[in-house]
Amino acid sequence: MLSGTPRTQQDRSRTTRAALISTARRLFAERGYAAVSAGDVVTATGLTRGALHHHFGDKAGLFRAVFERVEAELGAELEVAVGAGGVAAGVGAFLDICQRPEVVRIALTDAPVVLGWQTWRAIEAEHGLGLIVGVIEQAMADGAELPRPPELLAQLVLSVLIEAALLIASGTPRESVEPALLTMLAGLFGAR
Repeated sequence: MLSGTPRTQQDRSRTTRAALISTARRLFAERGYAAVSAGDVVTATGLTRGALHHHFGDKAGLFRAVFERVEAELGAELEVAVGAGGVAAGVGAFLDICQRPEVVRIALTDAPVVLGWQTWRAIEAEHGLGLIVGVIEQAMADGAELPRPPELLAQLVLSVLIEAALLIASGTPRESVEPALLTMLAGLFGAR
């Protein structure tokens, strides 16, 4: 956009949403959902409560937008890892990601509580399930005899991956979790 060109309402709206999500993400990651008020977010962005309510309804709606953004970014990162190195590389990247303080706090600790288990899992599935389905379908195309439908198997694999991340986040050494997880997945997918 050229300097001096008036911004459209759509541009202002997009900028406001982005500022609220970015600021809330930082605050939620640093302090946790319960310790951050809507007032904290709007003060830190220099916006009004009305802007937050207009775009997200309430603090929980803003949190959902933050979580969806985190999940979308992580899904894209994992897609690259799996594409470059297969299942084992994807698992390693997933566990690396799940040890980031921001992910532990927002995705593993607060999201199930704030959003409820069903919504949390639905968003997790929306952003990670397609990648797992793709891996399963490729394994089937390569001759692996796997149970059908691939979407059901993918949901179970996603559950195992999330449980592994939760174990590590709660203090179980990654050195114990990762080999067990890889052994389990190797039995499913073979050496891929």
